[in-house]
Amino acid sequence: MNRLVRTSFRFLATKSPNLGTIPNSYAHSDPSFQGDSLSDNIETVKLEYDKFSPEPSTKKSPVVILHGLFGSKTNNRTIAKQLSHSLDRDIFCLDLRNFGSSPHINRLDYPSLSADVESWIQEQSFENKPILVGHSMGAKTVMALALRKPSIPKMVVSIDNAPIEGNSDIKFIKYINQLRLSIEKYHYSNIKDVDAKLAEIESDKSIRQFILTNLNRGKKHEHITSKIPLDIIQKALRDGMISSWPYDSKYVKYNGPTLFIRGSESPYVPDESLPAISQFFPNFEIRDIKCGHWVTAEKPKEFMETLIEFIERKEDE
Repeated sequence: MNRLVRTSFRFLATKSPNLGTIPNSYAHSDPSFQGDSLSDNIETVKLEYDKFSPEPSTKKSPVVILHGLFGSKTNNRTIAKQLSHSLDRDIFCLDLRNFGSSPHINRLDYPSLSADVESWIQEQSFENKPILVGHSMGAKTVMALALRKPSIPKMVVSIDNAPIEGNSDIKFIKYINQLRLSIEKYHYSNIKDVDAKLAEIESDKSIRQFILTNLNRGKKHEHITSKIPLDIIQKALRDGMISSWPYDSKYVKYNGPTLFIRGSESPYVPDESLPAISQFFPNFEIRDIKCGHWVTAEKPKEFMETLIEFIERKEDE
């Protein structure tokens, strides 16, 4: 059963003039630190996507779902099919740049990730504003898009991430290192060997299986290759681009309905991040689901119930 904590946090967001001091890691007095984070001139790529539609089709606001690091559009297919039926609308699952089947490009940060999605949305010419849903890296992408272009989303849903400088990416860098060793040094042809290499640093088999979906297993005796550009992703992780947050609430905010769904056993959305959330997204709510970081995989039923309730209630307001 997910725990509702909306009321108290909405009171803080709308009534309290002082929610505390934002940590120095993401507080700035000069907007120039944001670089081209708000620019319309970022080079974009054409994103691959899957579409799931109800029968008959409707004109309701579509839902756009973005995956997290090491994910792809295929991760959300089961959920998307069920949501299309339950919400009676189109559901789109996108592959972000450098992941899944989308193009590879050297730049990998939130301004560029969100610029790709902005371009994709404009190409779709939706009759109604889309509802943007993202997990982890995808969560920061939809948040960045809402801050860059507040007029685009009808509402925003962030799954287990917050608009703050995040935790260290050391674990993810280790995953990349083990994959590169397996492919580039040892030239493994058996996926079990790669799994064993990952097992040296990751004991959770389900996480290893998830990471292995990024590899081309090939035919028997053929060397395993990567579907994704491990070098580009590794550099982005080492440079702190995935854990970063290049925005300041003094200069940008999104006033539309925003839902934060967090895993109660995950460290990604600590209580200390609530002041920052309220300053970037004043009209926010938050739900806790008893699980870790991989909310949609660990508790899909609870996640969908939470998402559906929020969307249907906000559309009726």
